[in-house]
Amino acid sequence: QVHLVESGGGSVQSGGSLRLSCAASGHTDYCMGWFRQAPGKEREGVATITRTGKTNYADSVKGRFTISRDNAQTLYLQMNSLKPEDTAMYYCATGPAYYIGADAYCPRYRKFDYNSWGQGTQVTVSS
Repeated sequence: QVHLVESGGGSVQSGGSLRLSCAASGHTDYCMGWFRQAPGKEREGVATITRTGKTNYADSVKGRFTISRDNAQTLYLQMNSLKPEDTAMYYCATGPAYYIGADAYCPRYRKFDYNSWGQGTQVTVSS
């Protein structure tokens, strides 16, 4: 099973930037993604990326966050124009593709398909 370790979290003021990294040891699956969970809320998908580089973003982060994947072993999340509502624990995860016919997808809402998770890195944005 792959082991995932996140880094890069921290505390920033509103409008600031952070870059999260997720280092994988072992074989990563077709889908990789960033998820976040704020206190008292469900874990939500922030962004996903397929092995071929197709990305999918939550509406709340479109235009501000960029997910990228480096040789299938390191996952990044560049976060710009951060807002207080981005405050959460951020997790990276990997899992198999979801197929619709012959087409492969990595839907953000199918978080239970992701079978390997990191321990998380905290992001705190102050106003």
